[in-house]
Amino acid sequence: MVVAIGFEGSANKLGVGIIRHDNGTVDILANVRDTYITPPGQGFLPRETAEHHRECILRVLQQALKDANMTPKDIDVICFTKGPGMGAPLTSVAVVARTLSLLWNKPLVGVNHCIGHIEMGRQVTKASNPVVLYVSGGNTQVIAYSQNRYRIFGETLDIAIGNCLDRFARILNLSNDPSPGYNIEQCAKKGSKFIQLPYTVKGMDVSFSGILSYIETLAKEKLPTGEVTPEDLCYSLQETLFAMLVEITERAMAHVESNEVLLVGGVGCNVRLQEMMGQMSEQRNAVTCATDDRFCIDNGIMIAHAGLLAYQTGFTTPLEKSTCTQRFRTDEVYIAWRDD
Repeated sequence: MVVAIGFEGSANKLGVGIIRHDNGTVDILANVRDTYITPPGQGFLPRETAEHHRECILRVLQQALKDANMTPKDIDVICFTKGPGMGAPLTSVAVVARTLSLLWNKPLVGVNHCIGHIEMGRQVTKASNPVVLYVSGGNTQVIAYSQNRYRIFGETLDIAIGNCLDRFARILNLSNDPSPGYNIEQCAKKGSKFIQLPYTVKGMDVSFSGILSYIETLAKEKLPTGEVTPEDLCYSLQETLFAMLVEITERAMAHVESNEVLLVGGVGCNVRLQEMMGQMSEQRNAVTCATDDRFCIDNGIMIAHAGLLAYQTGFTTPLEKSTCTQRFRTDEVYIAWRDD
């Protein structure tokens, strides 16, 4: 039996999770999260986000230990997000993980944020070897496993899909509570008129920045005149972006002959994306796997789980190498715990 605590703070979510692995059984003991929410029309900046994390991390940590009914002596390993993400928030959380490692005399494991999402998704959905669509505020990748690496088959050439949705939510002055992407999704449900937008798929890659520029211009010119509505714009943007993602995911599934697709990352919570991916999967006699917001949205439990998988293969991160990196690609990580 091995118990890990995980710290996640790569963006505006601060999460602490505690997990136990016991002879193949995985028990989630605590999954506590606190989100930095800015006023409508504003994004979150690294410095203010890091301040939020520093202010609430001890409270979140204490709540996680209380939920798990554990003390520091019950923890075997401390896991933290090494990257990718925003520099200041990453560092603020890593400092706490390092400090606790020294205070509690526990080993450290630095975790790739993307790998955390994938492994948590596989654990929760029981997907065995899926094509993974990883979609969030900072990442958009189509991934498949091969020879101890999660290989990137396609990705965004500029901004991530979550960043595209968030920035358009700011144009419409939508609330950031609980998240701008969620509020775009709710707004899109009321839309009925599809407005043609640029569709930018380049081989296995996608591009969102031009679409964002186009719809921002459209909104500024035609919303005041009543020619378009916010609901129709949100509906059209979602349908276009998600169709692009479904196309490149289906191509990856065909290439690796997979009959499973796993949605991970914050945008993976979107019910419409799940519906569209499900329709494609049904036509291919495949299945779509997704989790709810407890695991799709950034959380500490996914860092604890992925870190524990690595730790059980003998991997640890020495203190002098426990730095953070804003750029840490998914395919840089050697997946020692899989041999299929």
